[in-house]
Amino acid sequence: MPDDQPKHPFDYQAPTPEHIEQITKVREVLKTAHDTIVATLPASRERSLAITKLEEVSMWANKGIVFQ
Repeated sequence: MPDDQPKHPFDYQAPTPEHIEQITKVREVLKTAHDTIVATLPASRERSLAITKLEEVSMWANKGIVFQ
């Protein structure tokens, strides 16, 4: 596929070393957010949903990084 064509959203995109560095930075921030939520909120549906949303952020951020 030429570089000027959008990437298909279901194609595999292998991360480059630069992508891996960016993914690692995002992951560290999300780990901190996760640990803060677990330490601050009592076990509850709301805490579980907050953690689920962090997992979604991680997945979308990774895709956004690799699909640059």
